[in-house]
Amino acid sequence: MKTLPLNAFLLVLAFACKPAETTSTAANPQKPNIIYILADDLGYGDLGAFGSTKIETPNIDALARGGMIFTQHYSGAPVCAPARYMLMTGQHSGHAYIRGNDEWRERDSPSGGDVWNFADMEADSTLEGQRPLPEGTVLFPKRLQSVGYKTGSVGKWGLGAPQTQSIPTKMGFDFFYGYNCQRQAHTYYPVHLYKNENRVPLRNKLVAPSTKLAEGADPKRAESYADFNQVDYAPDLMFAEMVNFISENKNQPFYFYWATPIPHVALQAPQRWVDYYEKKFGNETPYLGNKGYFPHKNPRAAYAAMVSYLDENVGKLVEHLKSEGLYENTLIIFTSDNGPTFNGGTDSEWFNSAGPFTEDPAKIKGHVHEGGIRVPMIASWPGKIAAGTKSDLLSSHIDMMATFGEIAGFDVPANDGLSILPTLLGKGEQKQHEYLYWEFPEYGGQVAIRFGDWKLIRQHLSDKQAPTLELYQLATDPTETTNVASVHPEILAQAEAIFKQAHQPSELEKFRIPLLEKGLLAGKD
Repeated sequence: MKTLPLNAFLLVLAFACKPAETTSTAANPQKPNIIYILADDLGYGDLGAFGSTKIETPNIDALARGGMIFTQHYSGAPVCAPARYMLMTGQHSGHAYIRGNDEWRERDSPSGGDVWNFADMEADSTLEGQRPLPEGTVLFPKRLQSVGYKTGSVGKWGLGAPQTQSIPTKMGFDFFYGYNCQRQAHTYYPVHLYKNENRVPLRNKLVAPSTKLAEGADPKRAESYADFNQVDYAPDLMFAEMVNFISENKNQPFYFYWATPIPHVALQAPQRWVDYYEKKFGNETPYLGNKGYFPHKNPRAAYAAMVSYLDENVGKLVEHLKSEGLYENTLIIFTSDNGPTFNGGTDSEWFNSAGPFTEDPAKIKGHVHEGGIRVPMIASWPGKIAAGTKSDLLSSHIDMMATFGEIAGFDVPANDGLSILPTLLGKGEQKQHEYLYWEFPEYGGQVAIRFGDWKLIRQHLSDKQAPTLELYQLATDPTETTNVASVHPEILAQAEAIFKQAHQPSELEKFRIPLLEKGLLAGKD
């Protein structure tokens, strides 16, 4: 038998003994996984780590103890769709294409369906979704794909519509499971969800949001609410898909966007958690649906139950990462899309959901006051982010594009954000925002500018009320109660100069605020 020369034999032996490795992990051993958790309408004060005394969130609080809390973190907008757009593009709302919620009502027709009619949407999927993003819009998940990341998402999309180019799997995600349409997310027991491009039917019957109790039903009896608690609870299904994605992609870097609809109303939560808080809070007055969405026998217990259920799943996610050997190399960011809401049976004032800010309905969700746009933010990355740390860095959703670009190594397109990686790691020079800017055409038309400790707000720029001019010094007046605009003309002049840099007229007529075209301070008297 022919024998190999000694050096050839040793070479073969070396290859035979070399441990197997995947191309992705060998090429990018340093690249971390990134999980971005975006709660929906979760207030600054709804977490234990941010001061909640009524809602229990031990797993999210544990992330905070093991990582960094950001105390001055802002959403890009005070409602759902634009907040998601600002996050994904790094643009503030003076430059953005999507500046408010837009249900794309051009699709309505007298005989062809109504985008707010849930039976019509079920019969015709082209009525689902929101206004699509323009061709060529760059979202950061696409850039992550370009440098070897697998990208997945579960939850609420809200940035396009089925059968358009503006769906997750055409905008940078390898996998999506959840609600394409944010209107559909007004029930946690939908008739269908989407898996990638296709509807997945669920074992639920169609009960349209805003359905009330049946005539003659006793609001104090649990069985009166049976239609609002069905078989397939969407958050359960979405969590299972997320865990499966992580397991399937554990051998390469991945980005996962968990855009949970919780705790956005309707008030629907696992009964075991409702029972827990019913015992804790005691008897309640039932919510009968007079402020939209579904009724609930125990509305406070249900809201707390939703948050604690989310917290429970955050804990399960962390345990899954540990079991797969991924936790040490995973950056987890937890935040919210905007401040707490005022409708659907929630009681933000009782929960102190806005934390140190006010729960006045005119100063939370839908408004550019602190309660509407300042959100909780926690970052955890074992061995990279120092445990138990806190930052007062002025930061925003719009900073994620630049931050993830620096972490993952992709080219960051021009945008309005800054990388916060130096703050996360506690090393390097952290660039500072000169200002943060919000332009919001809904709820009467609003604009806000945060620069240093100053906050300028203008409201009623497009409705029939007289426009306001408000200036607050947040360091001493975080609840924005003392308007000092009349005694600081020099600060107003600074704000006007910032406005001229930040504002561009919207491409869409729906989002234009005509008074702003005359200048920030026009119509102030």
